[in-house]
Amino acid sequence: MIDRSHIGALVSRHQAVAEPGRLRLFAKATGQTDSRYIDEAAARDAGYPALPVPPTFFFCLEMESPNPRATVERLNIDIGKVLHGEQSFRYHRMAFAGETLTFETRIADIYEKKGGALEFVVRETSVTDVTGKPVAELRGVIVVRNG
Repeated sequence: MIDRSHIGALVSRHQAVAEPGRLRLFAKATGQTDSRYIDEAAARDAGYPALPVPPTFFFCLEMESPNPRATVERLNIDIGKVLHGEQSFRYHRMAFAGETLTFETRIADIYEKKGGALEFVVRETSVTDVTGKPVAELRGVIVVRNG
């Protein structure tokens, strides 16, 4: 059983910058054809200060934490028993290439189903800009298969 005393614990805090080259590669890899996500001039023509950060790219930046495995290590979870349960995003505003963003991840909940055969760990990550204003919220659930 995963120790529920970890609920509310800070797992990681780091800063990341969305670099234009990586944003273009991500757009290409995900089949994005909107030139605002690929061409800086098109982004500026659309009224953006730089290339916009595609919504799901926040997950890539979250993984730039000094230790992306911090949650499973903190909770002493066997990575071989982990399944990706769900993932969601809530956006407060668009982010743009060159912005420094702060990612703060906490364990929001731990619960079980099927008599403990499955345990769920809910992680919530707040993304803020350099002024501390919210940019996005990321939520992810991992499922741990027991026995």
